[in-house]
Amino acid sequence: QLQLLESGGELVQAGGSLRLTCAASGLSIGQYGMAWFRRAPGKEREFVAGIKWDGGSTKYADSVKDRFTISRDNTNDTVTLQMSVMKPDDTAIYFCARDRQRRRSWTADASGSYTVWGQGTQVTVSS
Repeated sequence: QLQLLESGGELVQAGGSLRLTCAASGLSIGQYGMAWFRRAPGKEREFVAGIKWDGGSTKYADSVKDRFTISRDNTNDTVTLQMSVMKPDDTAIYFCARDRQRRRSWTADASGSYTVWGQGTQVTVSS
């Protein structure tokens, strides 16, 4: 059974950086687009960043563009989210997810396009 495990979440000061990692086990993620979502306290889950199955393109929410970078290593079945210039509004539980469609030619940003989810990792940014 495919499982996704996020790690790297912790408390960080505003302006700081953090790196999240998503590791897959059970099956390879190499043929699927991957994404990070987050859910802030009292808010709906939202798309943060996504990457095409072959790493050929990425997509970001406007709120994190130019601050966050998503990347993947298909050899090791991992996806990372490098976060910088962090803000208190970045405080949330961060989830990684795998696209339901194999080899999608574009990067989906709707949560309904993703069918395998991790348990999440807490990121807290203090002001």
